[in-house]
Amino acid sequence: MVPLGRALSKLGIASRSQTLEWIAAGEVDVDGAVCLDPRRMVCPERSVIRHRGKAASRAEARLIMLHKPRGVITSRHDEQGRPTVYALLPPDLHSLHCVGRLDWASSGLLLLTNDTRLSDRLTNPANGVPRTYAVTVRGEVTQSDAELMSAGVVDGGERLQAQGVTLRKASGRESHLVITLVEGRNREIRRMCKACGHEVTRLKRISFGRLSLGDLQPGRYRDVAVSELGSPAIKECVLPASFPRS
Repeated sequence: MVPLGRALSKLGIASRSQTLEWIAAGEVDVDGAVCLDPRRMVCPERSVIRHRGKAASRAEARLIMLHKPRGVITSRHDEQGRPTVYALLPPDLHSLHCVGRLDWASSGLLLLTNDTRLSDRLTNPANGVPRTYAVTVRGEVTQSDAELMSAGVVDGGERLQAQGVTLRKASGRESHLVITLVEGRNREIRRMCKACGHEVTRLKRISFGRLSLGDLQPGRYRDVAVSELGSPAIKECVLPASFPRS
């Protein structure tokens, strides 16, 4: 049993906020009766849920890769009026949710899907799906700094640790690194670098698991096929009949 609002959003047919609007407008009925309470517990396997008279069924699974530019956020709405990634997508993709996040100042590979099982598998630290970033920081990063990030640092009572750190270039002005994470804590790379005395000036996610950004241009997106995901543990949670394979 799950709340009606959550049951609808998990079908991947609309965002959580959209489903709440449907319920508030009296557009959703459960077992033949209009329901205005998004907290009503329902059993998706047994309850007949309809939106505007049409049975609510699981949407075709979709996963896309977007090259997020700097200066846009991954939330659906922003109180400060900043642009969001959804402004880069056509309306039929607005029901997709972000798999993890990239902050306002970061760019690169961002995945969006309507399959909550898939996003949970991709972001669960237990599955160890690596995310790799090209990072530029102020000042000269030493090999000792790189080793410290790999060993782990503590910031705000939280342990931050990179799976791998490669030092590409170092000078008194700035240094270039490639950093791989498997957990993705909030602003983890920025905090880790700051703990080592370096401010991040540019951060770009270049891969997520086996998926690479490649030559996808900023602001552009493409569909991802199940064959690209690699790990059987990730593939098995995707609906095989509907997810694009080629």
